[in-house]
Amino acid sequence: MMNVLRKYFLRAKEGENYTLKPLAAGDTVSVGDQIEVQLTITTRSQFEYVHIKDPRGAGFEAEELVSGWKWDKLSRYEEPRDSLTNFFVDWLPHGEYVLSYRVKPTTAGTYRIGAAVMQSMYAPEFAAHSAGITLNVR
Repeated sequence: MMNVLRKYFLRAKEGENYTLKPLAAGDTVSVGDQIEVQLTITTRSQFEYVHIKDPRGAGFEAEELVSGWKWDKLSRYEEPRDSLTNFFVDWLPHGEYVLSYRVKPTTAGTYRIGAAVMQSMYAPEFAAHSAGITLNVR
């Protein structure tokens, strides 16, 4: 019924443009790099009141620190916190949507980042989990 897929990308400047280079489990990034996190949400049915929780590694900080509503293909309330980013969706039509935000590694080390979780707030039996990932920061 619902699926969430999380991907990490290194945002690298090449000339005047930025490119996104995919990161795999175990890859190494540097302190201060820009990392773009993309959550691909896929649903075969429509849902009301969906919560998406995406944990962040302990050595990573969100670039955007202010909560608020965002409107593009999917209307949602984004809430960045110290350890995760929450997304609250009032109405989730069937289809595929991509939510993205940026983080920066701030401390060197190896970080295991838990799975992103998408769940209907009032019908918790409808849920989905992404895979976790390990990233190294030098």
